[in-house]
Amino acid sequence: MREQLETIPEPTMEQPQEKEYRPSKSEMLTNYEIHIKFLNRGCVVQVGCKSIAFTDINEAMTEINAYVTGDTWEVQKKWVKLLDM
Repeated sequence: MREQLETIPEPTMEQPQEKEYRPSKSEMLTNYEIHIKFLNRGCVVQVGCKSIAFTDINEAMTEINAYVTGDTWEVQKKWVKLLDM
């Protein structure tokens, strides 16, 4: 008669992953002032110390709306990456 052997998983040496700190949406939105300067053609949007020129006001409003009402963290990371190149 054969006995069934229990398979024991091998221990792993993986370290627990640390979560990236993410401030709340309201905390992020209160950290940076948003200014919009309308020009003859387009506008300049300033968030904190960074300024972004848009030739199309609708495009600027779409980006501002995504920043304010969408995933503020991801939108901010996208623009920081573009502006810090």
